Order: sequence, then C-alpha cells, then structure tokens
Amino acid sequence: MPDSTYVPRCRHCAAPLHVTFVDLGMSPLCESYLSADQLGAMEPFYPLHVRICGQCLLVQLGEFVAPEAIFGEYAYFSSYSDSWVEHARRYVEAVVERLSLDRESFVVELASNDGYLLQHFTVRGIPSLGVEPARNVAEAAIAKGIDTVTAFFGVGVARTLADDRGNADLIVANNVVAHVPDLNDFLAGVAVLLAPDGVFTAEFPHLQRLVEGNQFDTIYHEHFSYFSFLTATTVLKAQGLEVFDVEELASHGGSLRVFARHSGAGGEAVSDRVRELEARERALGYDTLEGHAGFAARVHETKWELLECLISRRREGRRIAAYGAPGKGNTLLNYCGIRDDLIAYTVDRNPYKHGRYLPGTRIPIHEPAELERDRPDSILILPWNLSKEIAKQLEHTRAWGAELLVPIPSVRAL
Repeated sequence: MPDSTYVPRCRHCAAPLHVTFVDLGMSPLCESYLSADQLGAMEPFYPLHVRICGQCLLVQLGEFVAPEAIFGEYAYFSSYSDSWVEHARRYVEAVVERLSLDRESFVVELASNDGYLLQHFTVRGIPSLGVEPARNVAEAAIAKGIDTVTAFFGVGVARTLADDRGNADLIVANNVVAHVPDLNDFLAGVAVLLAPDGVFTAEFPHLQRLVEGNQFDTIYHEHFSYFSFLTATTVLKAQGLEVFDVEELASHGGSLRVFARHSGAGGEAVSDRVRELEARERALGYDTLEGHAGFAARVHETKWELLECLISRRREGRRIAAYGAPGKGNTLLNYCGIRDDLIAYTVDRNPYKHGRYLPGTRIPIHEPAELERDRPDSILILPWNLSKEIAKQLEHTRAWGAELLVPIPSVRAL
C-alpha cells in the first residue's frame, strides 16, 4: 500500500520508495543480546518497515543504524551449525574442481565469519583471505590459522587488497550482500578485486522463497536488501558483473547461489538455469509491483496462529521453552509480542549467548543441558531452517514426551 509519511530512497537506484512490502512494526537489533546488568537500561527499537522500489523493484529496509554498531562485535558464529559447515565443505569441493583452483590461485571470502568456509581451502593448500568486519568473530578465525583482515568491504578496501595481495581468482560472499547498506559500493569493490577472468559467487535468501514460505522472520535490521533473481542480476550488471549461472539451494529456507564474472570476460556459456529462473520469476510477477502484493496479510495470519497455539498450551498448564537464539527468532518473537509468560527460556549451542537475554523480549538464554534439567512440555524451534538437524539433536526430549514445534511457514508439530 502507498506510504506518504516518510519517503526514503532506494539504495540502488535512488528512486523514492513509496510502496510498502510489509511493516513489522518496531524491533531491536536482532543480534544485540543483553547481559544481566543491561536489563534495567533503555533498549532502542527501530522500524522494520520494508519497502519496494517502484523503479528497480529492490525490496529493502532503510538504514537506521550504522553497520559498525551492528557488526563491530557480532554474536553469530557459523561453525556452531554442523549442517552449515558441511554446506560450505561441499561448495568448496565443487568450486575447486569447477574452476581448477590450486596452490597458485587466490580466494577471498567477504564476511568470512569464524573461518567456517575458508578452512576447507586452507587444508587443500589454496591461498585464501577472509575479510570480516566483526573483530570478535575474526579473532576466532585467526585462532584457527585462517588469514583474516578486519574491515568493512567496499571499493577502498578492495583497492588496498588488490595492491597488497593481488586480484582474486574467486571471491565468495555467502549471506552478506543482503547485509550491506551501501550495496553499490560493495559490489563495485567486488569488480575492483576480481581478476579479469575471476569468478564471484554470492549466496543470499531468495525473495520468491521468502514470500512462498511466509518467512517474514528473516527480515531484520541486519538484512538491508531482499533479492529476487531479477533484482540481483540488475544490481550486479550495474557494476559490470554478468551472472552466468545460478543454483537454487535449500539453505536458509531457500537461497540462490549466483556465479558472476566481468561482463564480456568469456568463459562458460550462460547456463540455461539463468534463463529459466528469469522466465519463472516473470511468470510469477516479480517483474512488477503487483507481483509483490499480498505478503503482509499472510504474515498477520501466521502471527495470530502462533499466539493461539502458545496461549492455548499455557492455559493447559504446559511449560514452553525454545531452542536457538538466532536473529530470525528475535524478529518473530518481537513482532508477535511473545515474552517469558509464554516462553520461559531458550537454549543455544553458542557459549557466547549463555547467561544473556534475547533483545526486546528479555527471554533468558541457557545452555542446551537446561532442557534435560527442566523437561519442558513443548519446545519451539526458532531456527526453523535447521529444524531437521535440531530435531535429531532433540530426539532425547521425546523420552519425557516433549512436543517439538516449528513456527514458519505456519506453526506445526514435528
């Protein structure tokens, strides 16, 4: 619906953003976990109002907080997800063979986190470098022996790295393109750092899957942009980068992995998968504003269903806990207004989060062993994209009859 009270501009093409995609109200930064001594302090909330550009059709959030405030110290460590580390290993195995990478090659990963992916290049003796903005996460990678620099990537950093280290044969950007407010500067930096015949691969949640799967909880302040394949190719093309292949992945509820190179660089023929996905998105209406409508109504329905489920169980005297403390869970809980009267606590494998509290909701975070001690009747799995992996980890809770619940696309028992 049109929104005329505040008109920001598109981060890609600078057109005014008049159209709302979905408005999730006000929410705190989803990775700003609280310590006990912060519970008495004011906690800032910011709008989660997603708009769509009428010109380039990029779905996006405004920038309310500087990236340094979000990513200077970060609570997400990729290595705590076994399935994600395995996902990275399979990618490295495939891309090394596809691009014939060897000890003479140079690989750069942007937002390399704790070395979850680059470690697989390192064991093969392939020179690699991580660029990670969060100091605490970068230190974890360095402790593993992963060459890592702490920086926010853009044209300036790209020029310095190209001068000091040379151009990269492969640049990897997994779940980071959506996280950068200055999208054009980031992708222009990729073009600067990429070797003339180099390849850039990027993974990001697919807007089509977000909409079809009702995955509104993947919207949070750290995610500035939400890409259809059509908009992804548009923003890359603007920086002289041509998409020549695409893979559809199951990760994060449905993601795309695009393969791009300098326009006119030659090499592999453009894959049929590129043309097929473009045609599918056009058939679904993702090349029009009208094709993006209707999402907000489904989000409201999911909120009501989840609240009805939790409230009915609490009225029956059932004790409810949660599993995981992911960013998406914080969007879900804050949008739905869920506090510790409904969910007593959550548990997480990441020791960094133990003893802290979820932002906004103030729900306490414990180690996973708390489930065995407390034996709750129901467990809500917040990182639903890893529900199969987590259900296996929680198999022991079936012994006392625990019910495992997943909230997205609508609440259901596993």
